[in-house]
Amino acid sequence: MKHLNAKAIGGLLGTLLVMAAALFLSAGTLRYSQAWIYLALFGVSSLAITLYLMKKDPGLLERRVRGGPTAEKQTSQKIIQSLTAVAFIAMLVVPGLDYRFAWSKVPLYAEAAGDVLVALAFIIIFFVYKENTFTSATIDVYAGQTVISTGPYALVRHPMYVGGFLMFLGMSLALGSWWGLPVLALMMPALIWRLLDEEKLLTEKLPGYAEYKNKVTWRLVPLVW
Repeated sequence: MKHLNAKAIGGLLGTLLVMAAALFLSAGTLRYSQAWIYLALFGVSSLAITLYLMKKDPGLLERRVRGGPTAEKQTSQKIIQSLTAVAFIAMLVVPGLDYRFAWSKVPLYAEAAGDVLVALAFIIIFFVYKENTFTSATIDVYAGQTVISTGPYALVRHPMYVGGFLMFLGMSLALGSWWGLPVLALMMPALIWRLLDEEKLLTEKLPGYAEYKNKVTWRLVPLVW
């Protein structure tokens, strides 16, 4: 257990260091206030959820720390995870370059809205974790896994992806850049590809999932898709 907790905290610190390096090196300065605010929001929110999982659901924490391209079983998912990792770094580097070269000007209220979206994303992710202990970082079906149709899963089939989308949408605004949004647009096909692959696997291997799809018809946005 101590090893798992240390790995989780170490992974979070490592992620924050990589994010900080991408932001401040591309910006060419540490005087990037939007980046400091975003990193603080991301770090505090991630730490709060990590501490919660350490206490309440270490099994889920273990499944979450075992992620990334190398952890995936399917070649398609290895490709998708690699693409999204590159896109995530790009969504940090592009706003940093935007700050350095003043490509765009985001009003303060839009930056604040971006921070609110990031906070909302973490709230959604927390409730997904609380409702579904099998929310793995990889696409798989585990022994004892059952279909979850309560909480956020009663509204859409993939609430975790909703949280992820809001996270990425808010990131660019919070960092004071309009130019990060096209990077998100480029990332979306990979995320949708991953979602559809996950649905296919769950339909084939998780008993009751086909019936759940008939009950909850919307994947991400009610009345839209």
